[in-house]
Amino acid sequence: MADERRPGDMPLVSDDVSGLKLVSRSTYVKEAALKNLFLLCAFVAVAGVGLIFVFVGYRGWPIFSEVGLWKFLLGTEWLPTSGLFGILPLFVGSIVVTLGALLLGTPLAVGAAVFLSEIAPPKVRAIVRPAIELLAGVPSVVYGFFGLLILRPIVAQLTGGLGFGPLTAWIILAIMIVPTIATLTEDALRSIPDGVREASYAMGATTWQTISRVLLPAAKIGIVDAVVLGMGRAIGETMAVLMVVGNAPGFFRGAGAPISTLTSQIVMDMPYASGMHRTALFGMAIILFLISMGLVFTVRVLSRMREEPS
Repeated sequence: MADERRPGDMPLVSDDVSGLKLVSRSTYVKEAALKNLFLLCAFVAVAGVGLIFVFVGYRGWPIFSEVGLWKFLLGTEWLPTSGLFGILPLFVGSIVVTLGALLLGTPLAVGAAVFLSEIAPPKVRAIVRPAIELLAGVPSVVYGFFGLLILRPIVAQLTGGLGFGPLTAWIILAIMIVPTIATLTEDALRSIPDGVREASYAMGATTWQTISRVLLPAAKIGIVDAVVLGMGRAIGETMAVLMVVGNAPGFFRGAGAPISTLTSQIVMDMPYASGMHRTALFGMAIILFLISMGLVFTVRVLSRMREEPS
């Protein structure tokens, strides 16, 4: 067939193909090896979670069959030496400590995120953001020492007790969850198109009106996502809570009265527990594992809602 191109047209394919080379076999081998390596990494991560769940479930399941699920979950006394394995006071303690930390930490974290995203000049942002991120790298035992030596005497003066209890734990955990909530909230705010801000300003809204009535409602799914992840951090924290909460396995009686949580009780009892006592501790670990799975599932659902078009 004759070439139908006119003399002035550009060639569809370069006539000079001498420089083109086929992909070598070694390249295919390297790509296949990398693919299998990444697949192995993903498999190890999933297998690790599965093995932990199987191990904890195997060691903790006898408590449900021997004591009974509802008696274990709704029992009001934790006295392993007397054969009483009710974890309801410990579960309530975990919820109280977590909710108090969220009530204190969420406004602080969201306010910091709004400041960094919408208000702070670049020079200030360059200082504040690393400082907030640095909080996430501080070991929990350091937070525990801070609460034990600095906050506890102050709380003791305020409450008239020893300073051990939910209030001290609330303050420590609120500081610890700020980086998680603030970082994710800032990402949610920055994901809002600039056209939304410009439209609000064009209609005469002030900066505060734009933030409170436009940006925060638009980012509410991302903010709730951040709060749920912060809740997971708070409910799973052990060392800092162990050092300041008082570790008295009773029901919540006030902000200054010592209580205990699931995580702190596991750490306290595991070194000397044996028999059904140790099995009960693994049962508590199962409860914590299920709570974590529920929080992760909630985050996934919220993330999917955020990705779906409105």
